[in-house]
Amino acid sequence: MPFLYFPEDKTAYLPAAVTLVIFMAMASVTMYLFYKKSKKDEQAFNDKYEKSIHDAKESVEPK
Repeated sequence: MPFLYFPEDKTAYLPAAVTLVIFMAMASVTMYLFYKKSKKDEQAFNDKYEKSIHDAKESVEPK
């Protein structure tokens, strides 16, 4: 298969491995920040609409 290229010198894989590690770390940090922001937004929403949510639950539940 002439289209596959596997270098004899394995140090050629080092830049690709370093790049992969860097991008995986950045992706992990980004996901953590999204998660943290989402939790903050959820808490702000619940604080703002707590009374409305409570009233809606009461009107739906049978007595």
